[in-house]
Amino acid sequence: MAPFHPPRPTMKLTAFTDYSLRVLIYLAAEPGRRATIAEISAAFDIRENHLGKVVHHLGKGGWVETVRGKGGGLMLAKPAQEIGVGRIVRHTEGNAIPAECFATEESDCAIVQCCRLKGVLAEAIAAFYGVLDHYTLADITHDRKALSGILHFHRAPPPGHCHEHRPHDIAVSLRWARRAACPHPPGPASSRRP
Repeated sequence: MAPFHPPRPTMKLTAFTDYSLRVLIYLAAEPGRRATIAEISAAFDIRENHLGKVVHHLGKGGWVETVRGKGGGLMLAKPAQEIGVGRIVRHTEGNAIPAECFATEESDCAIVQCCRLKGVLAEAIAAFYGVLDHYTLADITHDRKALSGILHFHRAPPPGHCHEHRPHDIAVSLRWARRAACPHPPGPASSRRP
C-alpha cells in the first residue's frame, strides 16, 4: 500500500487579491508620485492586462485614483493609513465560502441541521479578518525607502526609449537592488545568533 501523504496547505488569497495588494504597496512606496501599470507590471513581472482589471476594480472601490493623458497615471486615492488591509481583502475576495453550507442556496449536506462545523469555520474566518483589520497599508509599507529601492529599480522606459534588457540582466539587477535595500535580511530563527 502506498504511503499516505497529506495534501499541502491550500488556504491562500486569490491571485486577484494578491495583485491588488501589490498594486497598493507599489503606490504606497512613493505616495506623491504617479505610477503606470507598465511600471508595476515590470516590478512584479505580472501581465499588464491582469493589472488593468485590478486597477479598475481598486478605482471603483475608491482606493486608487487614475489620471488619463500626458503625465497621467495612478496613485492612492487616500492616505495609506486610511486604507485597511482587512477591507481590501474583503473587497477583492468576496464572500468567504469555506464549505457548502456557507453558500446562499440551500445545502445538500445530510447533517446541515445539526452540524456545528459552520459555526467553527465562521469563527475562524472572523479571526482571520480580525487580524487583518488591525493593519493598514501604511503599516505594511512602513519601510518605504527599502520598498522603493526594490520596486522602483526597474521602471518602464520613457516613451521613445528602445533599449532592450535581456531577462538575465533584469533578474541580476533586481537581485542587486534587493540586496542594496535589505543588506542583512533576517534568516531562520535557528540560524540567528543570541
